[in-house]
Amino acid sequence: MSKRETYESKTEQLLSPIAEKYGVEIYDVEYVKEGSDWYLRAYIDKPEGVNIVDCENVSRALSDALDAEDYIPDAYILEVSSPGLGRALKKDRHLEKSIGAEVEVKTYKPIDGQKEFTGILRAYDAETITIGDGESDAESDNITRVFKRTEVALIRLALDF
Repeated sequence: MSKRETYESKTEQLLSPIAEKYGVEIYDVEYVKEGSDWYLRAYIDKPEGVNIVDCENVSRALSDALDAEDYIPDAYILEVSSPGLGRALKKDRHLEKSIGAEVEVKTYKPIDGQKEFTGILRAYDAETITIGDGESDAESDNITRVFKRTEVALIRLALDF
């Protein structure tokens, strides 16, 4: 496991009882370098959406727990927030919750001359992600596209305005 994966995993373990205490779920944890700064980001969610008080409560408790454990030797900036409306779907549990939702898929390399696709998330497995147009009626002429997971750079919920 890489340093990044280790820090993310340990942080998620620390965050679990805190999230339970404050009635939120852990959406994701990431440890990333942007410019010269390291960021430890915890994304939290709940069915009715998180608010600033949720973020503040979790941030204070997580900061105290991180100070007590002190397993990250680098200086970093802690951020606790909602994953947002156009949230990235990184894990299988994110995909599972989003079956039937409209998603945007970006690929590393062009497929049929394009790198961005939009459709309804129909299915996923360990190797593939499937999106389709329109309703999921098997009788209709819907176009279905299957991507290898290794081709997908990003999949996120689509924003309709």
